[in-house]
Amino acid sequence: MIPNRFRRSLLRNACASVAFCAAAGTLLTPISALAASARGGTANLAMVGEILSLDPMLTSSILTATITQHIYEPLFTFDSKWNVAPMLAEALPNISKDGLVYTIALRHGVKFHNGKEMKSDDVVASLKRWMEMAPRGKTLATELKAIEAKGPYTVVISLKHPSAPLLAQLALPSGLAGIMPKEVIANPLKEYVGTGPYKFKERKPDQYLLLVRFDQYSARKEPADGYAGKREALLDELRFVPVPNANTRVEGALSGQYQFADLLPVEAYKRLENKPNVTPIITPQYGYPYLVLNTKQGVMANLGVRQAFQDALSNTEMMTAGYGDKRFFSLEANHYPKGSPFYSTAGAEHYNQGSAKKAAAELAAAKYTGAPIRLLTSQQYDFHYRIALVMAENLKQAGFKVDLQVVDWATLLQRRNDPALWDVYVTHATFVPEPMLLPPQLGDNAPGWWKTPAKDAALTAFNTETDPVKRGALWGQVQSVVYTEVPYMRLGNFNTLTAKSSKLEGYMPSEWPSFWNVSLKK
Repeated sequence: MIPNRFRRSLLRNACASVAFCAAAGTLLTPISALAASARGGTANLAMVGEILSLDPMLTSSILTATITQHIYEPLFTFDSKWNVAPMLAEALPNISKDGLVYTIALRHGVKFHNGKEMKSDDVVASLKRWMEMAPRGKTLATELKAIEAKGPYTVVISLKHPSAPLLAQLALPSGLAGIMPKEVIANPLKEYVGTGPYKFKERKPDQYLLLVRFDQYSARKEPADGYAGKREALLDELRFVPVPNANTRVEGALSGQYQFADLLPVEAYKRLENKPNVTPIITPQYGYPYLVLNTKQGVMANLGVRQAFQDALSNTEMMTAGYGDKRFFSLEANHYPKGSPFYSTAGAEHYNQGSAKKAAAELAAAKYTGAPIRLLTSQQYDFHYRIALVMAENLKQAGFKVDLQVVDWATLLQRRNDPALWDVYVTHATFVPEPMLLPPQLGDNAPGWWKTPAKDAALTAFNTETDPVKRGALWGQVQSVVYTEVPYMRLGNFNTLTAKSSKLEGYMPSEWPSFWNVSLKK
């Protein structure tokens, strides 16, 4: 769901053929027009691999968020235009004039999967856990004065300073601030109980994860709109199947084994188009691949080495290796496109240098000793792996030693939490309208552990400013610090290819694929 204000220009840039535009054009159909009414059946959904956990707060992984958003729900969510909308909250909050107190009324009669009604003490306990565990939650916790239950259906959040991104942070599916019964809260979770349209039934590692319809689900009354509005579990079961091999996902989609196949190689588009039983789906400007650098420990804790690393890499070569077809990627130094209030070219002079000579000189000045760069990647996201191969060659040409470690995605998610185990890893993120929902590394506690005075000053100015126009100008300062201190490297933008069965009705392409309001044609 690309924001409407950006979508037209993005599609114009992405569509290089009539067929390509036709596939991308499915994004423009309002979700309400595609709502299906048939009930029953099981959808087999081929995902890139196993998830680390069904705990929505444990990781910011897109894969985890895609699955757990069906089980857990937040207080707020996003509509199709990326406006924040209420979900478990009755309405948007009442905000005090000084911007420090948010009073949130909760919906009445919302049931958890265990049959208990959701109350304010469940919300408070859940949000406190989120602020202890999730990187974005931990960042918010530093600005929190208090969070309290005021009666059974009211929650009050009091802040030390105004926080422009607060509601968007509470709405983001990745690292979800999902609400759960206070009595099941533990670390780690032993019960997976939420309020969502589907509930957890069974997990067989390397085989499937099964969710079933929650018959007591309390849907909103508003028409479905993006992630907001009415959600209905039309299917009996959602069977998420880990399929690490991308070509196997393609073959399964073609054969009808899977009703949905996620993140397919772009070269598979020609095999999928014009087939009667399968529909290829292109999501323009879905997101961006990026590299996370360990600023806390090891080789990359040296700022000079990080700057040499940035200058050694050719974004052109990495993105070409990752996506091949130029219709599927673009090279842009700016984090946000033209037309966005956050468009800025600050720091662009550091983008796409690809200079082995310049990087070698910087390495010498930084007194690099030749310690190997431990580079983590996974083949389950094929574009991650191809990017890593080219990256390794760029680094070697500049004088770096590289230890390329190829692991499965769940292992990478585990290792990245330990600063002693890695120096760089390859990942990707989805496009989001609020900059503070960009890489979690903008917080202090996400893997990478970036925290410097320059960062703190830029982000404090940005986050405490509530005027949208002024925030736009302040974002340029943050982007400049990112390019100067190199906690992560945003490589460019990319479009995704997924596939669905022609029998799967009501599905809307989105950053975190959702399968409520979706049915199977009989």
